[in-house]
Amino acid sequence: MSLLNVTNVNHDFGGRKILEEVNFSLLKGEHVGLVGANGEGKSTLLNIITGHLMPDAGKVEWCNRITTGYLDQHTVLIKGMTIREVLRTAFNHMFELEKEMLDLYDRMGEASEEQLNKMMEETSEITHELEHNGFYMIDAKIETVANGLGLSEIGLDRDVSELSGGQRTKVLLTKLLLESPMILILDEPTNYLDAEHIEWLKGYLQGYENSFILVSHDIEFLNSVVNVIYYLENSTFVRYKGDYDNFIRMNDLKKKQVEQAYEKQQKEIDRLEDFIARNKARVATSNMAKSRQKKLDKMDIIELSREKIKPDFKFKEARAPGRYLFSTEDLIIGYDEALTSPLRISLERGQKIAIKGVNGLGKSTLLKTLTGQIKPFSGSVQHGDYVFTGYFEQESERNNSKTALQEIWNLYPSMTNGEVRSALAKCGLTHEHIETKMMVLSGGENAKVRLCKLMLKEVNWLVLDEPTNHLDVDAKESLKKALQQFKGTILLVSHDPYFYEDIVTEVWNVEDWTTKIV
Repeated sequence: MSLLNVTNVNHDFGGRKILEEVNFSLLKGEHVGLVGANGEGKSTLLNIITGHLMPDAGKVEWCNRITTGYLDQHTVLIKGMTIREVLRTAFNHMFELEKEMLDLYDRMGEASEEQLNKMMEETSEITHELEHNGFYMIDAKIETVANGLGLSEIGLDRDVSELSGGQRTKVLLTKLLLESPMILILDEPTNYLDAEHIEWLKGYLQGYENSFILVSHDIEFLNSVVNVIYYLENSTFVRYKGDYDNFIRMNDLKKKQVEQAYEKQQKEIDRLEDFIARNKARVATSNMAKSRQKKLDKMDIIELSREKIKPDFKFKEARAPGRYLFSTEDLIIGYDEALTSPLRISLERGQKIAIKGVNGLGKSTLLKTLTGQIKPFSGSVQHGDYVFTGYFEQESERNNSKTALQEIWNLYPSMTNGEVRSALAKCGLTHEHIETKMMVLSGGENAKVRLCKLMLKEVNWLVLDEPTNHLDVDAKESLKKALQQFKGTILLVSHDPYFYEDIVTEVWNVEDWTTKIV
């Protein structure tokens, strides 16, 4: 049974062709992984099928009475509401049913016998509906899912306006899972989750009876939860049964078959063109030449798909700093309240440190404090001599109307147009990306532009806040290689041990320093 059909969808965005004649269907019980390089249009397609964006052409058809849930990280959470209150809104439709049932009971005292029988029938149906959907165990359900995604550690009575970006995403994801829709639509759900909560989500999705569509660049996660892969490349979709590893095998096999067919056809074309050139002018053989020409004209020419530009990240190294890049004296970080106990930590030249810990404990605040972007809550940070810092922020400005070209040029005005384009191309960005506004670029493309800025600067200390969020597989691997080759010092916040384990010399866990209950 098909729950969703997307037919001949086309969409251009910011002057770029994103989707072309895309066809897609979702069957009952399918766990779909939507994969493709940064900027291929995965999030655009999700916005189209959820009605947040109208396609230029084509249609989207849902089956009757379908319920959907979309993890939209831009959803507004109302100040003054607690996490628990937000999570209870997942059951609003049931609270409405309960209200309707109680209203019926109130009216029964004044009803005629015929009306009473009808009301009794209605209340019986509502009671069955509520019991079937576990209405009387809502609080237990909330506790279970909230525990799984780490919200109980934050406190369910916490005001949502006090949450960090990662905690906010956890609330939205928890609410979505509690709604248990017939189709779950998840765009990079693991970006802000800690390792243990990713494991919990993995188990939850493995047992999910309904269908879901998942966009993720986390290969291990995809392999664990999906049974169908849709691959988006060059504006078109291809369906593969099985997990991500099977998709890679089948896609490689398909490419080899196309390449072999292409080479065979090119040899045939060369042979025909050679025969035509030698025989078209001779009377005795001109008809044979014409026959070959007709055969050539009717031939369906095989075209090889455009090879994607793979990023080649490399960081420029400044002169060596002193022995210590920084040291702290009873440092406490925070804004309105202290987030840590007093810290006496230091970073030596050449160290490569990963910082981990659950969301909301101040990892980003720590980086900004150590680099001097914000003042300590108390205590001090002393920087060493000749420290040249390259800082990568977790998220970029949302309404940046500059193009990628302008973004780099404004920072490095002495560079020529060609030099800027070459630098961006090394980061895996095409001519189209380079002339596209930052606000229009996908999350991964945007991150590549910001990494390009770092690559052009001479640094001896890289400070990176979740640099792999939104990056595709090729970009992640290239960044990992660049950090391994970088001879300077690294301070890296990441939730992805697979990414940082081969890079770092030590791991700092902010859970050991926090004043909060973890």
